[in-house]
Amino acid sequence: MSCSVAVSNSPVFSQPPSLFCNKTSMMSSTPETLNLSHLKQQPSQQSSSSPNSAPPSPSSPFRLRIPKSLSMLSAVPGSSSPVTQLKRKRPAKLCIPIVSTGFGAAQATPSAAAWRELVEEDREGYFSVYCKKGRREALEDRYSATLNLQGDPKQAFFGVFDGHGGAKAAEFAAQNLGKNILDEVVRRDDDDKFEESVKHGYLNTDSDFLKEDFSGGSCCVTAMIRNGTLVVSNAGDCRAVMSRGGAAEALTSDHRPAREDERTRIENLGGYVDMCHGTWRIQGCLAVSRGIGDGHLKKFVTAEPETQVLRLKAEHEFVIMASDGLWDKVSNQEAVDIVRPSCLGVDRQQPLLACKKLVELSVSRGSRDDISVMVVQLGRYI
Repeated sequence: MSCSVAVSNSPVFSQPPSLFCNKTSMMSSTPETLNLSHLKQQPSQQSSSSPNSAPPSPSSPFRLRIPKSLSMLSAVPGSSSPVTQLKRKRPAKLCIPIVSTGFGAAQATPSAAAWRELVEEDREGYFSVYCKKGRREALEDRYSATLNLQGDPKQAFFGVFDGHGGAKAAEFAAQNLGKNILDEVVRRDDDDKFEESVKHGYLNTDSDFLKEDFSGGSCCVTAMIRNGTLVVSNAGDCRAVMSRGGAAEALTSDHRPAREDERTRIENLGGYVDMCHGTWRIQGCLAVSRGIGDGHLKKFVTAEPETQVLRLKAEHEFVIMASDGLWDKVSNQEAVDIVRPSCLGVDRQQPLLACKKLVELSVSRGSRDDISVMVVQLGRYI
């Protein structure tokens, strides 16, 4: 399983000016002959410029003399020659901000070509995110972050999206889910109806994606901070874990077919859950039971999220939001223990380094999945 700049991989080789022959280069003492027999000799060109000059060969009316040193473009390793072979290099990691300011503003999402291997961003004091590609050809995870909602620095929206079957659904959710949720919140204008607003935001995003007729789907975990309230929701197996005075507290519950209530829901709808390649799957193919997209299994895979709403307190330190590529290998408390020193400890390391440490720990334990980790610091919003 698996929170949108194109780079050309083909080097452009330009021949050096010395390759263009001049009179001196054509008179090399060790010439190499290039016959141009396809050219027809003109009468005016048959006359010799000197009575002692040798007549041209009948079979080759023109002879173009090129120095050997220039006619052979060698690419010998370690050669000091200016004519060397260009080597293809791995592109540098991409740092792509996905932050928009102002309520309802369109989020600047990178193009699909930008999401290859690694994406990271750090907004000191607010959030940090680190995404790394797994075994797939390209990174299918996406994320979103919107600060200063309605011009209020105490309000924000964050999301991590784990795509499967391609990145289309994750990218669509990253671009639209936050705006759809916030539109529902404003329309109701009632802080007691956050859960209902989030639910309709998720369902509206799912409906809009299915109209696009794209394949694939995406798990989602989101966090909205508004008026001192934290609203965390998820559909799928992306997870949010909060540090409450150093103790890990899961704010979401994974939606997988093996979960008893999810299995019962699927079977009541006429579907089935079975073990396939060591994992419980819906209809033998999908390993998550909720999310955006998955039109071919929409009868069983709902986009309706589960939501938890709580008032922020001083003991609420930060929230870790991550795809299952992390949580399959790292426990909730381990993650909190690694992040906490960088947010609150004496050394005051950058939280981005903690995100990287979590990713590296998961990879060292055998994770081959895409991994996205976001740390949201709550001190700014209390």
